[in-house]
Amino acid sequence: MTEATDLQQLTIAVLGGTGPQGRGLARRFAGAGLSVVLGSRSAARAEETAAALGHGVRGAANAAAAAEGDIVVVAVPWDGHADLLRELAGVLDGKVVVDCVNPLGFDKQGAFALPVPEGSAAQQAAALLPGARVTGAFHHVSAVVLEDPEVERVDLDVLVVGDDRDATDLVRALADAVPGMRGVFAGRLRNAHQVEALTANLISVNRRYKTHAGVRVTGL
Repeated sequence: MTEATDLQQLTIAVLGGTGPQGRGLARRFAGAGLSVVLGSRSAARAEETAAALGHGVRGAANAAAAAEGDIVVVAVPWDGHADLLRELAGVLDGKVVVDCVNPLGFDKQGAFALPVPEGSAAQQAAALLPGARVTGAFHHVSAVVLEDPEVERVDLDVLVVGDDRDATDLVRALADAVPGMRGVFAGRLRNAHQVEALTANLISVNRRYKTHAGVRVTGL
């Protein structure tokens, strides 16, 4: 069975799916023909957002969406990251969890990476979800681009980190399902910090050049 065939049989849950990044990822996954359920603290808000997205996207409270998902994308704000994962630890046992949270701060000089005791948001997720197959991915995808209906191809590489080879292969295939995206394995979970922190550099690029920059890895 191919990775592409596997994806067609799976449900993608996006927690924090009513925020810009989660909503944009859900839109692209659903547009690629995948089964998608949006999670939010408010089931009613998730259902409303899902209905607006179309493509058969469904909405539910975060816990219900997590229970339904085979691959669970975590796209919540950093300040709610740990609390949500603690709450859902049992529900997420055995599932492939894709953490795309960027622990960033902002001041007059722009964006900067915040220190995380575990090393990164993805490593924090792994510590809080010992029964899950945690990966990190989709950190550098502009929500503006994801949500723009005029953008048919999201041309960038998605850096995927994780310690479970099958899980990272599946997440790479999830990235590949979106036209223009390419999933690239970028190392073990211990390498997640610099992947997450690079987002601060991209924000600086975007502000200086008034664009929505992504990342491409050459030579592959």
